Amino acid sequence: MKHAAPQTTQAIAREMKFLAEPPSAVDLDGTFEGYASLFGVADLGKDVVMPGAFTESLRKRDAGAIRLLWQHDPATPIGRWLSVEEDRRGLRVRGKLNLAVERARDIHALMREGAVDGLSIGFRVERARAERPTGLRRLEKLDLWEISVVTFPMLPGARVESVKQGPQGLSSTIRAAAVRLFS
Repeated sequence: MKHAAPQTTQAIAREMKFLAEPPSAVDLDGTFEGYASLFGVADLGKDVVMPGAFTESLRKRDAGAIRLLWQHDPATPIGRWLSVEEDRRGLRVRGKLNLAVERARDIHALMREGAVDGLSIGFRVERARAERPTGLRRLEKLDLWEISVVTFPMLPGARVESVKQGPQGLSSTIRAAAVRLFS
C-alpha cells in the first residue's frame, strides 16, 4: 500500500505596486490636497505641533478665511482653501488654485510635474512649552492665518499629496488610500 505525500500549503505574501500617476492625466481645475502640518513630528526649526493645536483657531476661522499664498508672501495669493481640518495625522487641507491668476497657473504646472509640492503654515503661537533636554518646542495652541504652497517646507513631510483629476480621480484616491493603509 502506497501512501500519498501530505500536501502542504504555503502562504503567499501579497505585494502591491503602484505606478506614479502620469502628469498628463492631471485635470486643469487646480484642486489639490495634502497635509500642511503633521502632529508629533519635529520640523527643521525644532517645533512640534501637538494634536488639537488648531482646534480653537478652526472654530473661529473657517477654510475660506485662511489665506492660500505662494511662499508665505501676502502679496501673492494664489487661490483659496476649500477645507482645512484636523485629523489624527495632522492638518489635512484641500485647496483650489485660481487659474485666472498667472502665478497660480505657473504653480499648477509645477505641481503637475512634481517640481513643487511643499506646504507650510503661517500662524501665531498662543501656547507652547519648551523641552530643555531636546531643544524641542511643543506647539499646543496656534492661531492659523495662512497656508502656503512652498518650494522647501520647514516640515519636510508637509506635502501636496495629489492634484485633483478628472474621471481618473477615483483611481488616484484609491491608490493614495492603499499606500496609507499598507505602508
